[in-house]
Amino acid sequence: MLGLKDLHGYQFTSSDHIINNNFAGLLLEMGLGKTVSTLTAINILMYEELEVDKVLVVAPKRVAENVWSSEVKEWEHLKHLKVSRIIGTEKQRTAALKEKADIYTLGRDNVAWLCAKYGGGMLPFDMLVLDESSSFKNHDSVRFKALKKVRGSFSRAVILTGTFAPNGLHDIWAQVFMLDGGERLGRTITEFRSRYFHAVGMRGYTDYKLRGQYENAIYKKIEDVCISMKSKDYITLPPRIDNYISVKFPKHLRERYEEFKEESVLELIDSENEKRDALGLGNLTHVNDITAASAAALAGKLLQFCNGAIYNNEEDKDWHEIHKLKLDALADIMAESNGQNVIVAYAFKHDLARIMKKLKKYKPVKLSTEKDIEDFKKGKIRVLAMHPASGGHGLNLQSGGNVVIWFGLTYSLEYYAQLNARVHRQGQKLKSFIHHIVVEDSVDTRVIDALANKHKTQDSLMDAVKATVQEYL
Repeated sequence: MLGLKDLHGYQFTSSDHIINNNFAGLLLEMGLGKTVSTLTAINILMYEELEVDKVLVVAPKRVAENVWSSEVKEWEHLKHLKVSRIIGTEKQRTAALKEKADIYTLGRDNVAWLCAKYGGGMLPFDMLVLDESSSFKNHDSVRFKALKKVRGSFSRAVILTGTFAPNGLHDIWAQVFMLDGGERLGRTITEFRSRYFHAVGMRGYTDYKLRGQYENAIYKKIEDVCISMKSKDYITLPPRIDNYISVKFPKHLRERYEEFKEESVLELIDSENEKRDALGLGNLTHVNDITAASAAALAGKLLQFCNGAIYNNEEDKDWHEIHKLKLDALADIMAESNGQNVIVAYAFKHDLARIMKKLKKYKPVKLSTEKDIEDFKKGKIRVLAMHPASGGHGLNLQSGGNVVIWFGLTYSLEYYAQLNARVHRQGQKLKSFIHHIVVEDSVDTRVIDALANKHKTQDSLMDAVKATVQEYL
């Protein structure tokens, strides 16, 4: 069991920041031990300073289910902390609320339920921890609005994230509001926008671009409550090897892809023109007027084709297979993996179905339960299939393997970085191999370029789609 002597200096610094500030943000890159740093601070505040009685941790579902309760068991100075997990059915969640514990972990999707449980009034906790606080970046989300109403319940609040501004600084207002109630960046999102951004876009869709001279001003506003650290400055890991496996369409598939791309783009243009007509605008003439929703829909279609299957309807139920090129490449990687356990990242439901069938001899498992996590860490699972949006945050899987295979790529730099960090993180003793299966001269290559250049999600998505649509305007 680990003890205080095993904590790093920067982790003590993080704990001290929480202890010394009633409202604190730890903007730490993945692998720097945000959880143990926060638990160390909670332990001191609860059992030495006697300032805290009950802590509510709100986190992604799998983090709430597994990470915090597992972490206290690994450290000698934390093993006495009692964690109650508010998970499962409503009856189970209610029972967990009634348990006597120090820390209560709640999946972020149940925040509104919890607040409603107390009639929208004050909650029975005096400290709040938002783990992966970037999931509260949307000021219009139900979870943010519910928590905003009961913010006064907490005399202390902490936000934890390695991706504070995944799509730019516009994302930070709601997160910082949970710390200071708007004292630093404005009481409302409108006030924040008007002070630091300018609006761009057509009627019906508005984006907000930071006024260049205000970036440092924003950081200056929050520097007293937020500390930021980069992993490269504090920890040394074995090398990470990024490998790109190129898949080439044969002539007939190349022709089919180009036809499919043209059809999809023309559908997008027709759809945009219908929206513009309803608003009394003329036909689409410039790619900058494409909405983000339309861009995402087009990118999704093209990514599906590259992966080898397409949905037959908008309900994402029925699908048909187009090719097996990526599946064959995946099988080749597995054959050369020398028995190593791997994580396979997929993007669509049909990806998962086809992967499970193709790799059935390895007895693949879709990440679904806490047991799957523990079994992978113990080396009992050879292939763990994981969607980056549901399995990317907080899980420590480095003891189970050192290989990630990206079968289906994602435009989200946040999801991409988080999933890779499940194996390439503190405690990893081997080189990490990140394999990417990429179709040549396709939307796949645009995704890889965006991720390599660390472009923000929406910007990279829009830029790639604009370049594709421009060919047809």
